[in-house]
Amino acid sequence: MVENEIKKYDLTPEQEKKEILRHYRALLRVLKPKLKSGDKVLLRRAFEISAEAHQTMRRKSGEPYILHPLAVAMICAEEIGLGVRSSICALLHDTVEDTEVTLDDVQREFGSEIVKIVDGLTKISNVIDSSSSQQAENFKKILITLTNDPRVILIKLADRLHNMRTLDSMKREKQLKIASETVWVYAPLAHRMGLYAIKTELEDLSMKYLEPDIYKDIAKKLAETKRERSRYINEFVRPLKEKLEAANLNFEIYGRPKSIHSIWNKIKKKHVTFEEVYDLFAIRVILDSEPQNEKSDCWKVYGIITQEYQPSPERLRDWLSRPKSNGYEALHTTVMGPQGKWVEVQVRTKRMNEIAEKGLAAHYKYKEGSGTQDRFDKWFEQIRDAMSNQDADSIDFLNDFKTSFLADEIYVYTPKGDVRMLPIGSTALDFAFSIHSAIGAKTIGAKVNHKLVPINHKLRSGDQIEIITSKKQKPSEDWLNSVITAKAKSRIKDALKEEKRAIAEDGKAALFRKLEHMGASTAHFNIEALVLHFKQSSALDLYYNISIKNIDLKDLKDFFVNGNKIELRREVKVAKEEHKRQILEQQYANTERTPVKDTELVIFGESSDHIQYTLANCCKPIPGDDVFGFITATEGLKIHRTNCKNAARLLANYGHRVVKTKWAKNKEISFLTGLKIIGIDDVGIINKITTIISGELKINISALSIESVEGLFEGDIKVFVHDKEELDNLVSRLKTISGIESVERYELDDITS
Repeated sequence: MVENEIKKYDLTPEQEKKEILRHYRALLRVLKPKLKSGDKVLLRRAFEISAEAHQTMRRKSGEPYILHPLAVAMICAEEIGLGVRSSICALLHDTVEDTEVTLDDVQREFGSEIVKIVDGLTKISNVIDSSSSQQAENFKKILITLTNDPRVILIKLADRLHNMRTLDSMKREKQLKIASETVWVYAPLAHRMGLYAIKTELEDLSMKYLEPDIYKDIAKKLAETKRERSRYINEFVRPLKEKLEAANLNFEIYGRPKSIHSIWNKIKKKHVTFEEVYDLFAIRVILDSEPQNEKSDCWKVYGIITQEYQPSPERLRDWLSRPKSNGYEALHTTVMGPQGKWVEVQVRTKRMNEIAEKGLAAHYKYKEGSGTQDRFDKWFEQIRDAMSNQDADSIDFLNDFKTSFLADEIYVYTPKGDVRMLPIGSTALDFAFSIHSAIGAKTIGAKVNHKLVPINHKLRSGDQIEIITSKKQKPSEDWLNSVITAKAKSRIKDALKEEKRAIAEDGKAALFRKLEHMGASTAHFNIEALVLHFKQSSALDLYYNISIKNIDLKDLKDFFVNGNKIELRREVKVAKEEHKRQILEQQYANTERTPVKDTELVIFGESSDHIQYTLANCCKPIPGDDVFGFITATEGLKIHRTNCKNAARLLANYGHRVVKTKWAKNKEISFLTGLKIIGIDDVGIINKITTIISGELKINISALSIESVEGLFEGDIKVFVHDKEELDNLVSRLKTISGIESVERYELDDITS
């Protein structure tokens, strides 16, 4: 694949020009049915501006940069179903950020509609707040524009998809950062926008870089079993085709493989091997139905399928009666097919299929003229509402957004039977704030299905909730631990800030009186000096802590007035510096530093610097694991596995703190890791396990516990190994023992050192 790309872009200037024009003409062909009067001229102008602006630029793969905006425009038009204006924005999406072209130039050429979208797609060049993250700030900016024009996020998803498709030419640390950001935010966002094909591809491509070995292994096994799957699909579909034709239905029926990412999730969740995953593919039936007959035709097909094959009652998913929040409609059922294999079957109409494939763009196409507010409109309204609090830290905002708007949802009901959609994990208090901020602020409890519950009670789909309020109630700090939705968190913080501000007024007045008495100014420079001296985060916190007597104004004796400014007395300043030095010395003395020979295990950066580090407890990396270094705020450099449960969040939010990391060869150091062994309980099984570990492989056992229940045993073994190669060899040897069903390395923080 890479060789082909290198060959393809090893072109002469004349050949390159032809290649660029070929891509542009392909875009024109796709957009031809949507071109109106004047559109072709505008599209051509956007292409010329972009080509000229990016003329001297090349991508890491060596190809001319203009091929990237052309590819993004093509994804928008062909795969998402957007129109001419979106394609123009896609062609221009990097010009303001990377070239001399300005927003004024775009406004002059294309007008206000297009300049707003291009501005939304232009990254923030710098972030003043060092505690913030440029990645999160940029994403926040995109979302602000999203609520006004959803095309911004659709073009951004197209941009991300093309970047992921061409990620091979990037450096490893860049691959990790971009892939993590993609799986953390962009894939869930594509899912929420109803773009299932794009969501699936983004997840698979992220996995290709985050879990390369597992990805290649599953891809290889899928390729090896393709012929066998095709035979089975044909056998399964044959009787259904006959019955559907006999019912005079216009339909298509075919099988499609599940994504590598979803297969890996099943392997992890169900603790099975690839061979034991039964639904490696799904059968899809797509009907050509009149709008008024869609639901009845889908249920008719369901009847035909379940007459032929026995269904699993608990696996019926009815998204016809109540479509998903992203507009997805279909019937899903799982049936027992030939050879005793479970098979998932999806039934939908052509309209439903287009919405499933093209998401939001198709949804609006079918909505035109209806005049009703749909699910997407409500969703954007909720985001707009949550974003009204612009004071939120960008990292907190991104995490709140992910929890509130990208999670799966539950359906709950008001006492009158009106339905509300909330993210999974929502509480009664979240529900109260979703009804109205004033109701949320006065909540003292709730009745769920007529039973009294506390405000932090977690809701389930189908619950009916009645909120109980009191005029005396007001939000408290611990309420923030009882909610997950962005709206509830934002409103609670606003209420707490308002209360804090009211209390702080007394402290402010007292401080100003004291400063005037000293003959000092109450201007901001003096207030800032006191904020720093008393280690407060803001003037509001300073006033508040003075009000509640946490700060004593008698301490202002440490200052003297110079002109109208207050300055710290010299002897106090010297004492402060000495105290700080002593604390740092004490901290250094108490720090557990990595022994010199340990630092030889990991090499960082291009210059192969040896730096002190600690291994993250959340994933316990060992030599041979794919790892990255992360600079923490308080604990120095930590080493994480790339498949650590925290990796995606850290890389997505703080990519600038990631350090390139690799293992150096050193057999002197042992690392603690753990294995979970499941098998059939038999006489001598423990002896066989310990013989291989300690006797044959000479590996030290730190701890061993075995539990036996009804003929099965589950063992937890902690061992000291030198590297991943040694661990893999141990796992392979243990699997050869008769009666052992599975041997798996502990995931995440199941082991404590």
